[in-house]
Amino acid sequence: NLPGKLEAVKKRRAHVRWAEVAIGLLVLGAIVAAFMIVSRRPITSLTAIPEKSIAVLPFVNMSADKDQEFFSDGISEELLNLLSKVPQLQVAARTSSFSFKGKQIEIPEIARKLHVANVLEGSVRKSGDQLRITAQLIHAVDGFQIWSEGYDRKLDDMFKIQDEIAGEVVKQLKVTLLGAAPTVRPTDPKAYMLYLQAVQLGRQFTPEAFTQSDALYRQVLKIDPRYAPAWSGIARNFQNKADVGLLSNSEGYARAREAEEKASAIDPNYAPAHACLGFIAMTTNDLVSAAKHFKRALALDPSDLSVLRDSAEFLQSLGRVQEALALQEAVVRRDPVNTITLHDLGWDQRCTGQFDAALASFRSVLSLSPGRAQAHYQICVTMLLKGDAPAALAEIEQEKSEVSRLIGLPMVYHALGRNTESDAALATLIAKFEKDWSANIAVVYAFRGDADKAFEWLDKAEQYEDPGLSQILAEKLLDNIHSDPRWLPFLRKIGKAPDQLAKIEFKMPPLPQ
Repeated sequence: NLPGKLEAVKKRRAHVRWAEVAIGLLVLGAIVAAFMIVSRRPITSLTAIPEKSIAVLPFVNMSADKDQEFFSDGISEELLNLLSKVPQLQVAARTSSFSFKGKQIEIPEIARKLHVANVLEGSVRKSGDQLRITAQLIHAVDGFQIWSEGYDRKLDDMFKIQDEIAGEVVKQLKVTLLGAAPTVRPTDPKAYMLYLQAVQLGRQFTPEAFTQSDALYRQVLKIDPRYAPAWSGIARNFQNKADVGLLSNSEGYARAREAEEKASAIDPNYAPAHACLGFIAMTTNDLVSAAKHFKRALALDPSDLSVLRDSAEFLQSLGRVQEALALQEAVVRRDPVNTITLHDLGWDQRCTGQFDAALASFRSVLSLSPGRAQAHYQICVTMLLKGDAPAALAEIEQEKSEVSRLIGLPMVYHALGRNTESDAALATLIAKFEKDWSANIAVVYAFRGDADKAFEWLDKAEQYEDPGLSQILAEKLLDNIHSDPRWLPFLRKIGKAPDQLAKIEFKMPPLPQ
């Protein structure tokens, strides 16, 4: 479903990577009163789960200043990132692990939901420049505490502590390292504290929070001008501001590219910068550059879920939908309760004609997040493709996103033979969203059987540099214009004719297990 997917593309950074906000906002203020937040009563049905697998739960903030929660979350996230870089260790993704924050759920149940055999939990207490971090590793099947340790150090030692904890986990799980152990990217402790605050604020997606986040990133760079993650954070903010309408697409993505290029220049081995540059190139149909950046990102960090998600989207943009689906399935295995990964899985399933599987994925999204934008729209379009227009109408009427609802309604009304209402809904869509959603408008016309208008709006989308064009090869709603003599010339104009795609060299490394 291109309309829903195009909205996801345009709002990509509002939905992925650092911006899994739906869960984060629900639990942002939750601080548990004691370190042991879950029971360890064993549940022994964790069969067929890799023994060398782990989830890092958000460490509990035990500081007197409850506003320090960003710091305990940041410590947890950095540990998760470190462990994710160990190829032999399967690590549950941040969004899935953090979805249990502050909840009274047994560790074995968490492990079952995340498909892991072990759980790392802990607490953080910060007072001035004094730091106490406790960590314990639990074997989820029997509730056995494999290892625990407390660290009383100066704040300056926090990077060393993180390295030590990650190293101890690797040792206790008897993971054999094939190369050097991963280590934290160090910086000045004050800069790191500011960086963690900037990341947290950037996830709130409000104008005020973006302004504060940008200012904090700039402070980080004044202290450490060569801290690549800060430039990458600025780039994410520019993308997100464009995605939520605070900047135009052209300005937001151009400034994001500029900031990410600075991050990459400072540290050519920083995988997220290459993935972001690849994503931006993909949305402008610069597929050669996109392939170069994605190959580099995957070579540097093939375990990074944001890199893998964006790579799946790149495969979709090349029309390689079966490969995209296989990669997305691998991502979901590591991030099973993330509504974003489940949403993308449903889209990939629908693109490959697996409509019932797609419906199951989208309904899983709604079971986890009943109010999530686009989910009802996704079900609506899948129902249309199955030929069930009445069911599609029932779904689209529940859609929270105005633009998704306006994209879906003209198609549903057309399928029901209610042409006057279809025309009215389409007119409203055009009046409100002509420039930003021109590719979506083309899809609506294609579904209604008006090829002339569909190509007119595809041309407009190309003129407006609509990033939604990046996914048109995968969209089944456009299938009925593929035989039109104008289709191949249009693909050639945007660099996606078959012979042009054949020259794009991009091969995925072995999929993560």
